[in-house]
Amino acid sequence: MKLRLAGPLTLYGGAFALAALVVDQASKLAVLHGVDFGPNGIVPVTPFLDIVYAWNTGISYGLFSQGADGWWLLGGLKVIAAVLFWLWLARVDRRLEAAALGLLIGGALGNAIDRAAYGAVFDFVSLHAVGFYWYVFNLSDVAIVAGVGLLLYDSLIGGAAK
Repeated sequence: MKLRLAGPLTLYGGAFALAALVVDQASKLAVLHGVDFGPNGIVPVTPFLDIVYAWNTGISYGLFSQGADGWWLLGGLKVIAAVLFWLWLARVDRRLEAAALGLLIGGALGNAIDRAAYGAVFDFVSLHAVGFYWYVFNLSDVAIVAGVGLLLYDSLIGGAAK
């Protein structure tokens, strides 16, 4: 089997990856350098949304936080995942699958850049309602979840429509 680095929808998926990466990094920079968090690190936006100042040294949702060198492993895993998703992207023939993979690539790279630059991932979106608080996240996380959701939809429903 020949290694394929590009296919008919690589640019299409790549555009989604680039968009996810740029939006993620721009939002993080805007929040890091443009928001006055005050003494408690929380800025209420709506009754269900706060902007918070949080550094995630672990994997997803702060789980499995590592020591000082653990971020290299976690960042490296995200880069490897992005490369594997790119190789998958080079083989797809459906736009929805290409878009989903692009979102996964952009999200993984966005968080990997944070790990390389800061040693942790900057999370700032806090959703809550009636006393329940969801995990704090960023827009790379949104891209990753959307990418997974689109892949599930495509594999269960969307692919049958082809």
